[in-house]
Amino acid sequence: MAKFFGNLHLVLVVGLIAAIVVMFGYAESIPVTVNAVFRWFHVFFGILWIGLLYYLNFVQVPTMPAIPAEQTGAINSHIAPNVLFYFRWAALLTVVTGLVVAYVSGYVHQALAFQGQGAVNLIGLGMWLALIMAFNVWFIIWPAQKKILNIVPGATDEEKAKLRPRALIASRLNTLLSLPMLYCMVSANLG
Repeated sequence: MAKFFGNLHLVLVVGLIAAIVVMFGYAESIPVTVNAVFRWFHVFFGILWIGLLYYLNFVQVPTMPAIPAEQTGAINSHIAPNVLFYFRWAALLTVVTGLVVAYVSGYVHQALAFQGQGAVNLIGLGMWLALIMAFNVWFIIWPAQKKILNIVPGATDEEKAKLRPRALIASRLNTLLSLPMLYCMVSANLG
């Protein structure tokens, strides 16, 4: 049992199989559609993205100053790059799957242009907030962190010192925007 749960990839494959069994087990009452599958992916990647955003902002960043200098190398060399890998790809896949859901549902243009009614406009606001957040991940946070963490070598200490507040502000802005974005996504689907 410990060997099974010690293998993340195996756990994910078995979880995926279990989800497919559930999907098709209830397919008579809830059809398995492209929309349903992409909503499921959207929720999964969204949880991964926002979960890592909250981990970074509530745990890792506030804890780093208390960690002795000789121990920060392990975090900066091993943990942070892995977190940022899943963080940035989850952001992209959340946006892509959300756009697929909106397209398949027939409201992507109305939502993005705020030309729909009620829930569609609320989804549109959530989509724009998520797009801003994904932009921050890919074009502010990730480029800065590559230099800060020496994933891309050659940044001076002075350059890293300038990049740290920029990355922090973008990350905290994403935390701020995540709250109204989550409200939009959840509330628009209550009707």
